[in-house]
Amino acid sequence: MHTYLTTAEVADYLRLKERKVYDLVRQGAIPCVRVTGKLLFPRHSVDLWLMNHLEGDQARARPVPAVLAGSQDPLLEWAVRESGSQLALLCQGSGDGVRRLVEGRAMLAGLHLLDAENGDYNRPETLGMGGMRDLVMVRWATRRQGLLLAPGNPLGIQRLADLVKSGVRVAHRQPDAGAARLLTWLLHQAGVAASWLQFAEHPALSEDDLALAVRQGEADAGLGVEAAARRQGLAFVPLHREHFDLALCRRSYFEPPVQRLLAFAREPRFLERAQALGGYDLGELGRVVHNA
Repeated sequence: MHTYLTTAEVADYLRLKERKVYDLVRQGAIPCVRVTGKLLFPRHSVDLWLMNHLEGDQARARPVPAVLAGSQDPLLEWAVRESGSQLALLCQGSGDGVRRLVEGRAMLAGLHLLDAENGDYNRPETLGMGGMRDLVMVRWATRRQGLLLAPGNPLGIQRLADLVKSGVRVAHRQPDAGAARLLTWLLHQAGVAASWLQFAEHPALSEDDLALAVRQGEADAGLGVEAAARRQGLAFVPLHREHFDLALCRRSYFEPPVQRLLAFAREPRFLERAQALGGYDLGELGRVVHNA
């Protein structure tokens, strides 16, 4: 079946009359897009809409706060503000986002948690989310992660092994942050023991905090995204490409804050901002990568 369904196809798929489909569109009740005057229905969104209705009203008994938790992402942070989504940002790392989503204390969680066994990202069964029968994960972006360094890279750092040099201070994230997990994996791949590095005394709690620590001379290097490096005018050495996904309950997918955010991500202004920030591949943005 095609990725996008016509009105006739979606009516047949849902076993409804076309007139009923048009009624649902007028009510804003079914997800669709209008291309050159023609209605098209993204099949994965229709599937989510259908399953959401099949789950009934019991799933909506407890309202979920309009909070975006998890990892900080510069492009996501900007889009939340500019879209008028009215989502509150509470970005304290991917691990914190998982906990808040599982406990019903967040509507969305931004995640980039690497599975060290196979290099995959954001696998629910390894994150303690396997029991969430209504869990959905939507791809936000593929991002470049690498070393953030002082402007001009005065220490000539080009790879992880260079961090072992005497006197190099390494900024780091809290243990359950996605960047902390990635750094551990990259060090292992490079044959560098974490004990050989001189870490900063306190962890940085966000991408911006880590970048600012390097910018202000509190550290000489740290692992983070290219967009954070550019925002602070730092040098950047790319090391890895990772997936950043939005995790949420299926019923939350159709809540106005989430729909506003996803709709804004299809606007030209959003794409221009991603290019200006740097380090983003948006080829899979909006794709449902997991649907329990």
